[in-house]
Amino acid sequence: MSALESLRRLTPQQRNTVIASYLGWTLDAFDFFILVFVLKYIAEEFHTDVPAVSVAIFLTLAMRALGALVFGLAADRYGRRITLMADVLLYSIFEFLTGFSTGLTMFLVFRALYGIAMGGEWGVGASLVMETVPEESRGIVSGILQAGYPSGYLIASVVFFLLFPVIGWRGMFFVGAVPALLVLYIRRNVEESPAFLKRQAEGRRPFLTVLRENIPLFIWAVLLMTAFNFFSHGTQDIYPTFLETQRNYSSYTVGAIAIVYNVGAICGGLFFGALSQRIGRKKAIVTAALIAVPVAPLWAYAPGPLLLAIGAFLMQFFVQGAWGIVPVHLNELSPDEVRGTFPGFAYQLGNLLASGNATLQAGLAARWDGDYAYALLIVAAVVALVVAALAGFGYEKKDVRFGTEEAEEPHGAMRI
Repeated sequence: MSALESLRRLTPQQRNTVIASYLGWTLDAFDFFILVFVLKYIAEEFHTDVPAVSVAIFLTLAMRALGALVFGLAADRYGRRITLMADVLLYSIFEFLTGFSTGLTMFLVFRALYGIAMGGEWGVGASLVMETVPEESRGIVSGILQAGYPSGYLIASVVFFLLFPVIGWRGMFFVGAVPALLVLYIRRNVEESPAFLKRQAEGRRPFLTVLRENIPLFIWAVLLMTAFNFFSHGTQDIYPTFLETQRNYSSYTVGAIAIVYNVGAICGGLFFGALSQRIGRKKAIVTAALIAVPVAPLWAYAPGPLLLAIGAFLMQFFVQGAWGIVPVHLNELSPDEVRGTFPGFAYQLGNLLASGNATLQAGLAARWDGDYAYALLIVAAVVALVVAALAGFGYEKKDVRFGTEEAEEPHGAMRI
């Protein structure tokens, strides 16, 4: 069955769930990526430098692990739907309040609080979707869900391109309150996960009990997600700053290039998500990660904006192509009883371990006389190889049926 055919066979309720979770991650990413475009301007207003303001990215990423745990446990206890609504509302509120910051300390506090709320969205939304759609649709739906991340980046790029000269950096954060409206859509159109309702009827064991039975799997998942987060944030967070400071491009040029590479990211997530349904999750991840390596020099060192845009398009096609498989891969590997918590917590712990990436790259560039290109290239090439190695020698449970004995097999019985 083709990817498009599997999507056409989704019921209206399943489509609504996919749309809601996609929009939740899209708008969450939009709120996050607003910051990467305005680091320089915030630093100027608060009379500091870019590395100091980039600590906000570190705090947001670091606090996401706490959010994944808190909201994940809530999702496993009270349900995916109600938890997703609460999460979206909270991250919208903290995004809006960020625009009122009067100094760097206040700004950093609001970004840390936003990080807690942001950390819960992915895991809750992904478990809701994967427990709702049929097995044959998981690959392409995974690509759609993860495409929300570059979609949010794309929206942030467009808003920066069109509105920043008018509304400034504070206005950008005020616009970031719009996702709160998604709560109304979820309340009206989305139902609870069938797998969660079945699990509630059967009873469940505590998260720590299930976690202790799957320690090797969990450690591997955290390491994989650490590499994945270095892969994505290492190719995205400082890239606009590189274009602004090292290449001295205007906000319009930076915004235009960002739009191009986020289109590439969306295409890559959809392509490799669908491909993973045919060749397997591991093979698809390894393929995307390895091809990103020879693309990296064009992405970092192309001589003009047109070639840089082409290189950035290709780089994000493969980076987010690999990422497009992550939602389905982690949810298939997760024990049934803790699917609301396990994938998101592993993902965000990886984020925590990789949360110093922006500060690291900014520091390296400063040490190398402002050479952001070299800092970007080194990180991208190294982590691409690490992602390929961890995924290729890791676990896989493609098309496992949720709520069955197969899904409850211990880690040693998984296909490696």
